[in-house]
Amino acid sequence: MPAIARYVFDAIIVGAGGAGMRAALQLAKSGQNVALISKVFPTRSHTVSAQGGITCAIGNADPDDQWIYHMYDTVKGSDYLGDQDSIEYMCKTGPEVVYELEHMGLPFSRTDNGKIYQRPFGGQSKNFGGEQAARTCAAADRTGHALLHTLHQKNIEAKANFFNEWYALDIVKNKDNIVVGVTAMSIETGEVVFFQSKAAIFATGGAGRIYESTTNALINTGDGVGMFLRAGFPVQDIEMWQFHPTGIAAAGVLVTEGSRGEGGYLINKNGERFMERYAPHAKDLASRDVVSRAMALEIREGRGFDHRGVQCVKLKLDHLGADVINLRLPGIRELAITFAHADPVTMPIPVVPTCHYMMGGIPTNVHGQALTVDENGQDKIITGLYAVGECACVSVHGANRLGGNSLLDLVVFGRAAGIHVEENLKTGLLVHHDYIQDDIEIALSRLHRWNNTQKGESINDIRKELQNIMQSDFGVFREEKSMQGGLQKLTALRERIQYAAITDHSQVFNTTRIEALELENLLSAAYVTAVGALTRKESRGAHSREDYPKRDDANWLKHLLCFLDGKVISRPVNMKPLTVPPFEPKERVY
Repeated sequence: MPAIARYVFDAIIVGAGGAGMRAALQLAKSGQNVALISKVFPTRSHTVSAQGGITCAIGNADPDDQWIYHMYDTVKGSDYLGDQDSIEYMCKTGPEVVYELEHMGLPFSRTDNGKIYQRPFGGQSKNFGGEQAARTCAAADRTGHALLHTLHQKNIEAKANFFNEWYALDIVKNKDNIVVGVTAMSIETGEVVFFQSKAAIFATGGAGRIYESTTNALINTGDGVGMFLRAGFPVQDIEMWQFHPTGIAAAGVLVTEGSRGEGGYLINKNGERFMERYAPHAKDLASRDVVSRAMALEIREGRGFDHRGVQCVKLKLDHLGADVINLRLPGIRELAITFAHADPVTMPIPVVPTCHYMMGGIPTNVHGQALTVDENGQDKIITGLYAVGECACVSVHGANRLGGNSLLDLVVFGRAAGIHVEENLKTGLLVHHDYIQDDIEIALSRLHRWNNTQKGESINDIRKELQNIMQSDFGVFREEKSMQGGLQKLTALRERIQYAAITDHSQVFNTTRIEALELENLLSAAYVTAVGALTRKESRGAHSREDYPKRDDANWLKHLLCFLDGKVISRPVNMKPLTVPPFEPKERVY
């Protein structure tokens, strides 16, 4: 094969959502030559869908709020699977990062005295588990949209290099397992380029499209996870998938938790506010895994509504009044009218638990450095590779993410990775490493296969089967027999995709080729999800096993690392914060 073009940068960032653009901004402002590779225009990244806000303890709603209370809620919300050093760093750094965004011009909603508006979200408490707290900083119900546009403008000012509508193919690593860059393809022209870098930062988002019903956009195909697994590295806690309680029934479109933070509540077909039975204290603002399971049980026991053939419960907002809804939840009203034909000013919204967020991903430290394990099972830094945002598992979310912590995760660790890369570029610790042409060819092998295969099974059939399997066998409730059957089916799909083909081999805007490459990543993410879910024989956070209904700290208070060949190893949870006493595991009630 003839050599492909080579572009050389100090740092490349794959993904231009909130995490990627925050990392890029840190580097571009310091004068580093940085490139952002994004398969969509940056303001179309999935961060745009984050509605309710960014959680941090700035104390505008409650002057007595402190970062340590936020930390406690996050550790508890993670069902004690989160690493407490990382959680402390995120909660302690959060206020500084949010004020930076404010000074960049992010248009937060305001209180009457001009301060950033904060609303209540699930799992937030005062003084280590006291009454409900209001800690989520909001820009109406379009916070992610505001964040993306703010960061995009600042990156343009800082002269970051954008490669929009370019699709990253695979990691290029040398014989020493050092990452020297990535291969990527222009969607517009079909041109393939080797992006050589001293550091590559993955910010590729989640893989929620492995499920049939999801709040995730079509672009959320686990590209970073797929590339990482194919490079021979393991992902962490990938069995932990969050189901958001309020996806619009029959559409999957997200209704922000902020709607319950503003005073909305869930009802069953009998008109009961049923969360009072499941979480007597927090009620509708219990953590997401608790609310999702309660909804699923109400539906299972026959107390749901039927909406277009989908069993659901309903979210009641009409008692808030038109003024509050139009001021604080204008986007939700528009979505409800469009996708459910229900105006929340006058009628409740049909909602159902829907796949929302990937808590697991590429294991990293607080600097965003990607980790693997050595021959003794000890953590080992992968030279030249970082990961931030939803594709990463620093583990601040553990087994269940609290609402509003995703945007905080993006900007805190996107910034942290940018700072670490910046410092190591300046000191010369990050350099261009040697590679050979064969290293690049390995990273192009799957593209060549799709280009050279003329006949085979349709990728659409495989993708539909994949999503059906995940929805039925690895959903809100899980059980050994059905998961074993699901894993066997996924194994068969992994074999079938080797003989699949695409009918369009053109170069210009060939979306069929992109969908085939994305499907490989989805299938990899789904397979390790299944392996991890079968391995973890307990219920913890979002991982709810009907055959093992109790949390088992004696045997399963540990992270699982899953390889693409099905191998699973474990590593301990870090129970030692940086500066405060640890929060010991206890019964998790709301």
